[in-house]
Amino acid sequence: MSKDAVNTAAAASPSDAAKVPADAGDAGYSKDLKARHVNMIAIGGAIGTGLFLGAGGRLHNAGPALAIAYLVCGIFAFFVVRALGELVLYRPSSGSFVSYAREFLGEKGAYVAGWMYFLNWSTTGIADITAIALYTHYWSLFTDIPQWVLALAALAVVLAVNLISVKIFGEMEFWFAIIKVATLVGFMLIGIFLLATQHEVGGQTPGLSVITDNGGVFPHGMMPVVLVMQGVIFAYAALELVGVAAGETAEPEKVVPRAVNSIMWRVGLFYVGSVVLLALLLPGSVYSADQSPFVTVLSKIGVPAAGDVMNLVVLTAAMSSLNSGLYSTGRILRSMAMAGSAPKFTARMNRSQVPYGGILLTCAVCVLGVGLNFLVPAQAFEIVLNVASLGIISTWVIIMICHLVFVRRAKEGLVTRPSFRLPGSPVTEITTIAFLLACLGMMGNDPEVGRKTLLLVPLIAAALVAGWYGIRRRVSQTADRELSQFTN
Repeated sequence: MSKDAVNTAAAASPSDAAKVPADAGDAGYSKDLKARHVNMIAIGGAIGTGLFLGAGGRLHNAGPALAIAYLVCGIFAFFVVRALGELVLYRPSSGSFVSYAREFLGEKGAYVAGWMYFLNWSTTGIADITAIALYTHYWSLFTDIPQWVLALAALAVVLAVNLISVKIFGEMEFWFAIIKVATLVGFMLIGIFLLATQHEVGGQTPGLSVITDNGGVFPHGMMPVVLVMQGVIFAYAALELVGVAAGETAEPEKVVPRAVNSIMWRVGLFYVGSVVLLALLLPGSVYSADQSPFVTVLSKIGVPAAGDVMNLVVLTAAMSSLNSGLYSTGRILRSMAMAGSAPKFTARMNRSQVPYGGILLTCAVCVLGVGLNFLVPAQAFEIVLNVASLGIISTWVIIMICHLVFVRRAKEGLVTRPSFRLPGSPVTEITTIAFLLACLGMMGNDPEVGRKTLLLVPLIAAALVAGWYGIRRRVSQTADRELSQFTN
């Protein structure tokens, strides 16, 4: 429903408006997600393969300064989630930022937000099932099974979990997050012990000398640190899941502020803290993109089965990401379908109050990823990862634009801001948007993949424009029909 329709309906009949959700896509959901589920979804969104696997290659390229990159990107990621948290407390919605874009930017804004988010998670889903297949091949038991078969099996398992109920999804994410957090805490305790006892790691004594004797904090200068920013941003993707999950929790006003505020210290502890530890234990040149940096350290001190344990954790992180992608796109697509900007079948829900139509559409795109694994197994991961980054950057920019309009409306007396607020508005939003766009521009410095990815921007824009002209009449008819229901 368009913002004008909402405002008109509320003015015409406040009592009727109170009975109907502001977003028609919010009707019909259960409220089975508990506080512990949402808290762990927030943790799971903050900890993934970007840290467990991606930090190795980034440490090799940027050195200890990677910790600064994680801190800077983490601060801006926190601003995005804090802005989204304020919007959630203003009006909880399973449509999340798509619903807010509809209210504050109109149907075109919601259309762009929803489909770019779908692009992000559908391509991320392809990356996830590719990663799962690659990680599973680590064990000799699975090496003879084709990569595409393992990818298809992983997709089938996570699809089944998502279709059963939101409570099962929440439980799965809860335990996935427990595994990831326990692994990081265990590694950090080992790292602190190695530092405190000056135990040799790979023939070197850990400490500040590992950094100072190997080129300092910026061993390769500033440019490598700047270039890894785009990858670091992708490592924080999924933090916005807190906003989607809030629509299916009974007490969002209590759960969301706690979950959002905890993100900042988790970023500081888990991302920045672990990278600092890694830099103090071994020189950046020892780490590589082919191996988890945690496995590198543990193998250097002779921990048995370190590779097996960490591979299992990274596999868990990829399964968690795939699980979250199916969950969020199902809800986002339903919100869009109820407004006429997504296929009608994506609005369908099963008896367990799960929007299975949208989930199945995302799975259909992931099946294309299974084909990609069959055709080009070596390049499948890199191809989709860069396309997904376009989606997440655009999603975060739209969230900040929505918040800017929201604050402006609040100053005009049209809406009321909750007590839980993004500090420093409008400077915070504008600075965050500028930073995200700069990260997008940095992709142009990567001639192999980044520049080719940027060339997709005009194609995606053309597809969005063509799609809008294809559905705008249906969107208008849906808005008029909902308005008549309010006023009759």
